[in-house]
Amino acid sequence: MSTTATLGVFGGSGFYRLLDDVELLRMDTPFGPPSDEIAVGRVGGAGVAFLPRHGARHTLPPGAINYRANLWAMRELGVTRIIAPTAAGSLRPDLPPGAFVVCDQFIDRTWGRRDTYYPAGPTVAHASAADPYCPQLRRLALDCGRELGLAMRDGGTVVVIQGPRFASRAESRWYRSLGAEVINMTQYPELILARELELCYVNISLITDYDAGVERDPSVAPVSADEVTEVFEANLARLRGLILRMAERMPPERECPCSQAMAQAVVGGERRAPEDQLEAGPPPPA
Repeated sequence: MSTTATLGVFGGSGFYRLLDDVELLRMDTPFGPPSDEIAVGRVGGAGVAFLPRHGARHTLPPGAINYRANLWAMRELGVTRIIAPTAAGSLRPDLPPGAFVVCDQFIDRTWGRRDTYYPAGPTVAHASAADPYCPQLRRLALDCGRELGLAMRDGGTVVVIQGPRFASRAESRWYRSLGAEVINMTQYPELILARELELCYVNISLITDYDAGVERDPSVAPVSADEVTEVFEANLARLRGLILRMAERMPPERECPCSQAMAQAVVGGERRAPEDQLEAGPPPPA
């Protein structure tokens, strides 16, 4: 393609635009179309591709997002690194709305999502999820956020629920008992698909609410969609500033294991790249 980018950014709930001077690309993939047009612009001379994962008008619920197409399209543009901000709930009283968490672990509680580029062979690939987020991008996010005076939490486990409903009080207490700090609906399978394509991937969770069952104080109401939108929009300028600072400070070389993430993932047989054994099929149901 004539238009290329090396850095990709996914926009979460309330985050539908990153740059003003962009070229809009309508792409297709073997897995169907991405969530929307991809906006490609320049930051510091480097190409940056932006895609709102729910669509520009927020028409896709978490379980209906075509995650495989979104990541595939990014790679087709030349992207090797992904910054993936999300709106997220807090499972800890000491993690208030407005804080940023650079997650380092996840717990998957989703179901039915197409979560691999190797679903039916002939290559049988077992991606390692032991350390699922790029250490180089995590450090960059923390350093840039602190330079900007943001409240940054180094590390945290995100539990990814199916949605679109929010958690019950009992579920929220259970997730907290598992050691999770953050709750979200879109981190999985996005991060593991990036791993299978050997892309660097970092999540920046913007805390928008206290999830149900976290606080015993009756004045702390359970999360609502309006609250999530309000807090996210109030902090959007800070989040955009953080992403742009990261883009400007992006190291030229990938000094992390992400580019070799699948080198030891194949059991028996021959190793084939995902594009050599495509299993397209229909996108997830809307």
